[in-house]
Amino acid sequence: MSTLAIRRLLIDLETEVPRHWCAGDPFRTAFFDALSMSFPVGEQFFIDAVRNGHKALPAEARARFDDEVKGFVGQEATHRRIHGLFNGHLEKLGYVNDWGPRAARRVEPLMTMDPRHALGITAANEHYTAIFAEWLLRHPEVFDGVEPRFALMWRWHAAEESEHRCMAFDLYQALGGNLRWRRRWMWIVTVYFSADLIRQTASNLRRDGELWRWRTVRSAARFMFGKGGLFRETFGQWRRYFRADFHPGREGSDDGVRWLRENAGAYAVVGREPAR
Repeated sequence: MSTLAIRRLLIDLETEVPRHWCAGDPFRTAFFDALSMSFPVGEQFFIDAVRNGHKALPAEARARFDDEVKGFVGQEATHRRIHGLFNGHLEKLGYVNDWGPRAARRVEPLMTMDPRHALGITAANEHYTAIFAEWLLRHPEVFDGVEPRFALMWRWHAAEESEHRCMAFDLYQALGGNLRWRRRWMWIVTVYFSADLIRQTASNLRRDGELWRWRTVRSAARFMFGKGGLFRETFGQWRRYFRADFHPGREGSDDGVRWLRENAGAYAVVGREPAR
C-alpha cells in the first residue's frame, strides 16, 4: 500500500465565484456545482465509514492500514473544507443545496449498522468518483476558458480521488465484505447518486432560467454522450465493478499521479515546504 499525502491546495476561494464560472456554459456549471454541493456530507460519511471500518479490524490487521487511513481522512477532510468554501459562494448566488441535507438524512441510520455496509457504500462511491476523476483529467478541454483557480480545484480533487481509490475497497475486503453486498451497494449507489445529481443539476438550472433552453440540452448531450463524453467513456469501467475479480488498483491510470507531479507548486504537502 502507498502512503497518501495530505495536501493543502494553494487557492483563492475568498474572491467571489461568477454565476456561470465554467466558461459561460450553464449546464456544465450547474453539473459541477451540483457535485460540489454533495461533497461536504459525502466526504464526512466516507471519513466516518473508513474510521469505523478500521476500528473494527483485529488489532494485528489494523496496523497495516494505519498510514493509509490517516492519509485518506486527511485528503477527504481537505476536500470537504475546500468545497464548503466554494459552496458558500453558490449560496450567495441564490442556489439552494437540497442534495446535501437529503443525503445526510439518508446516511444517518447507516452509521449504526455493521460497518461493512458503510464501507461497501463508500467503496462504490469511490469507484464512481475515481472513474469520473480520471475522465476529467483525460479531457482538459472540459475546462477550456475556465478561470484557472476553478480548473485547479477540480483537477486537484480529481487527482486525489484517483490516488485513494483503493482505500475503502481494501478495508471492505479485509473485514470480510462479500461480493453479493458489494454488487448490491453499487446498484443502490448508482441509482441514488444519479437521481440526486440530476435533481440538483436541474434545480440549479431552473434557478437560472436555463433548464429548458436548447443550449442547455445541447451541452448536456455533448458532455454526457458525445465523442469522448462522460457516460460514453466510463460505462465500461463502471460495469467492471461487478466482476468477481475486480480490484480498483487494476483500474487506475497514471493521469492523477502525473498531474500531481506536474503541478506540485499548486499545493503544499503537510509536513513539508511547498514545492517551488
